[in-house]
Amino acid sequence: MSEHSHLSHHHGHSHANSARSFNVAFAIAVSVTLIYAFAESAYALSANSMSLLADAVHNLGDGLGLILAWIANWLLSFPAKKRYSYGFKRTTIIAALINAFILIATSALIAYQAIYKLFNLSAVDEQIVIIIGLIGIAVNGGCSLLFMRGASDDINIKGAFWHLLADALILVGVVISAIIISYTGWIWIDPVVGLIIVCIILWGTWGLTRDSISLMLDAIPHHIDHAGVKQYLTQYPGVLALHDLHIWGLSTREVALTAHLIMPTKPLTDSDYKKINHDLHEKFKISHATIQVESGSEDDPCLRSEIC
Repeated sequence: MSEHSHLSHHHGHSHANSARSFNVAFAIAVSVTLIYAFAESAYALSANSMSLLADAVHNLGDGLGLILAWIANWLLSFPAKKRYSYGFKRTTIIAALINAFILIATSALIAYQAIYKLFNLSAVDEQIVIIIGLIGIAVNGGCSLLFMRGASDDINIKGAFWHLLADALILVGVVISAIIISYTGWIWIDPVVGLIIVCIILWGTWGLTRDSISLMLDAIPHHIDHAGVKQYLTQYPGVLALHDLHIWGLSTREVALTAHLIMPTKPLTDSDYKKINHDLHEKFKISHATIQVESGSEDDPCLRSEIC
């Protein structure tokens, strides 16, 4: 049995640069979000608005989540260490999962307060709600744009983007409800909108929670075409069979692969390894590939083939 392992690192610098490029975005978003959240909380209490207070609590949770995501994104730029051979890439997955749990916890708090307010109705200062809501739409909408370009291929950045965008959309509902109350006097609308906000938050959090847990359990990332990867490797010239194929997320941004290829007639050349790594990255967004080649000899079989 011949064996050759190859690990691709040629994208490491680009990932580090990408991680650093979002540090400024996180700094701006965290600062603005927390300042606005504390101000919104004070004005929500002054206006006696459950919907505005619900969004303020959500904003505080988002601020904490952004800090965690920022720390994880910063650690992503650190090079590998002797003990941590992949660096600190997995912290981005941990941050995304904690972020999801924060949103669930704040949703429970908002729901409790909204239900209490629904059965204990009191007047709302609609003018304050409208003004603070409009400011919040500009703040959250503007901050979400800072993360738009990274939201498609990194759930850590995606979480930051959608949370901020969701806050802006939620505040649109808060402002509309305040306008309706000012014309109709239906103060029950305020706690009802608070409950609707909870439903929106939980609906948006479900995907983040699911993807984070999947990555923590080393599941194949949802955007990876497992069947396509398997077909590509098995159809590569000289490959008779494939086993021990594993694909998992190193971080919320990078995907790794290991595979055993049975090639009885010829081993892979350096050019073959280069082509495979290039194709896996370009076609399937897999940035770290480790390939082991075997001749398939019956006298010296690979024991891994029996369990994988």
